[in-house]
Amino acid sequence: MDIKAKRSGFVFTKHTPKTQTPFERLFEVFQELITHTSGDFDEAMDWLEQLDKEYNLTTEDYTLEDFVQELKDKGFIREEIELKNGSGNGDGEGGISITEKLERSLRKRALEQIFGKLKRSGAGNHKTKFTGRGDEQAGEFRNYQFGDRLEQISMTESLKNAQINHGIDSFSLAENDLVVEETTYKAQMSTVLMIDISHSMILYGEDRITPAKKVAMALSELITTRYPKDTLDILVFGNDAWPIKIKDLPYLNVGPYHTNTVAGLQLAMDMLRRKRNTNKQIFMITDGKPSCMVLPDGRYYKNSNGLDPHIVNKCYSMAAQARKLHIPITTFMIANDPYLQQFVDHFTAANKGKAFYTGLQGLGEMIFTDYETNRRKKLR
Repeated sequence: MDIKAKRSGFVFTKHTPKTQTPFERLFEVFQELITHTSGDFDEAMDWLEQLDKEYNLTTEDYTLEDFVQELKDKGFIREEIELKNGSGNGDGEGGISITEKLERSLRKRALEQIFGKLKRSGAGNHKTKFTGRGDEQAGEFRNYQFGDRLEQISMTESLKNAQINHGIDSFSLAENDLVVEETTYKAQMSTVLMIDISHSMILYGEDRITPAKKVAMALSELITTRYPKDTLDILVFGNDAWPIKIKDLPYLNVGPYHTNTVAGLQLAMDMLRRKRNTNKQIFMITDGKPSCMVLPDGRYYKNSNGLDPHIVNKCYSMAAQARKLHIPITTFMIANDPYLQQFVDHFTAANKGKAFYTGLQGLGEMIFTDYETNRRKKLR
């Protein structure tokens, strides 16, 4: 017996680092900087220039000017000229902006950073426990019934039945020989992602908006590539709430706002009411307590001192209303103040949703895990 032929196991080889071109090396850093600067090209390049002085990212053969030119050649940035007074005589101020190609690259990079490299799927992949006329084979068989689709018939099992019932010599295939393989539904999900852009998201020397922005970009890329039948709407909330488009995510920034959680929830539920999918959910990323709401007469009621009962109770009411509409709310609280946790506990209980008390580290993984989990059950 050949002993060598029976050997099996792992073969270890010396690690060979992936070779990168000067452009690829700088492009990785640049994408991180352009996300932090909310799409401000000039500010990102200022940061890149400082990093280059400190870490020697460029060489005499490949300078920052070469990098900028290659960004233009590859279609990641473009020059724009804003004419003065609408004149067409060539007077105007020039600037550089990022293109849709770079916006897509940022979403893809965020997805790979947070969720790992995922292969595109041609249909929704969210399995449920329900069998019937669905999309995916369940591995269970039953007798053919009138109305079953032809593609559901298992020819292997049906031919086996015909041989058993009629014998090989006088082979025939009758209706009672046919066997159908059960299929399972792939649930479709409509999700609204709420992002807090109140001023506290950049207070105390901690940048909380950039991780939230990356999560939003990654989630949008995940849904459009892996779950194309799902829908994702994104809204931001400060003093008010308004929807934003996926392509606007790189430019997202905080403002001098309070936290109007009520307005965010109202808009989220309005968005989901218009969706036809049975399964609906809200993800909310926030770091602060609700401190603002709009009164019936249109005035803003604001109170940043502690938990205002009037504002908080309105939030609880909205959570209960979402529960009646079968819309679970998952809150990702990226702060750990005890009184905030008390609010989130009561808010989650009113909705019978879920809450995760997390820092910025691992926020993306937690949202991805929860998104996948919700896909495997039918939310009623």
